[in-house]
Amino acid sequence: MRTALVIDIGGTKIYNTIINENGEIIADIEKRPTPKTFDEIRAAFEEIIKKHEENVDIIGVSTCGSVNNENTGIIGSTGNIASGYPNMDFQSLSKKRVFVENDANAAAWAEHEIGASKGMPYSIMLTFGTGVGGGIIINNRLYKGKSGAAGEMHFKMRTDKHRKCTCGSWDCFEIYTSGKGLKITAEEMSGNPDITTYDVVGGAQKGDAVMKAILNRWQEDVLAGLIGLANLFDPDMIVLSGSLGDFLDAEYLECAVNREIVTQPLKVRHATTGNYSGMIGAGLLALEKLLTNQ
Repeated sequence: MRTALVIDIGGTKIYNTIINENGEIIADIEKRPTPKTFDEIRAAFEEIIKKHEENVDIIGVSTCGSVNNENTGIIGSTGNIASGYPNMDFQSLSKKRVFVENDANAAAWAEHEIGASKGMPYSIMLTFGTGVGGGIIINNRLYKGKSGAAGEMHFKMRTDKHRKCTCGSWDCFEIYTSGKGLKITAEEMSGNPDITTYDVVGGAQKGDAVMKAILNRWQEDVLAGLIGLANLFDPDMIVLSGSLGDFLDAEYLECAVNREIVTQPLKVRHATTGNYSGMIGAGLLALEKLLTNQ
């Protein structure tokens, strides 16, 4: 059975392990802090690959930032990582083929292949964390768009320029439903500029009425986005993932979405492939390319 060395790079941590064709993790998961400079990041990649490349058939990289349709490099902004990182020449890092994919796309593929949306030809996965990532599966294929940048969750939630988004525009889905968005909602509803998302989640779990109201308001913003995505893509399922995704009520959202949409009913489920879904998905995609000689 063929295997892939997989590396997942984010703004704060780099993980790596080895994946087989079944999406199984078959080696130790190694972790290190993400270096602060381009040269240090490249050196970390070189060290990981040198250690493992002789034992695998291909390298799969799950990364922040939009990735081109050739799966060779980054084409979009990655503001949470070292300057110059988007210019990384990934293939120069190894004599084996290096396959690169956006982390949310990779995670969506992991869910499609072995997770919550397995067997669903049409699905959308949303990752709720510091930001909001998205991956779209259409007819059992990852939808990348004309350049590779599809799945960015920066569509408008309102038009009165209420919140400036990290992308530079106003009132995007992300600035209402990300961790940052939840904090802003909490500040607006509580009047406390020092409130944190931990305060909200912890307070809501303890029954605090104000914290529950804040969390519900945030969930209603998520709902508005799900309705729009469902009407646009008519998916079989929307998968919720990420550190904040666990605090969304999938059953409630499924019922509420299906009451509102003009397309056919869909399912809403929590992701099942866990914290390493980006590595799993990148490995499975890389091995598929290898096996089909694409």
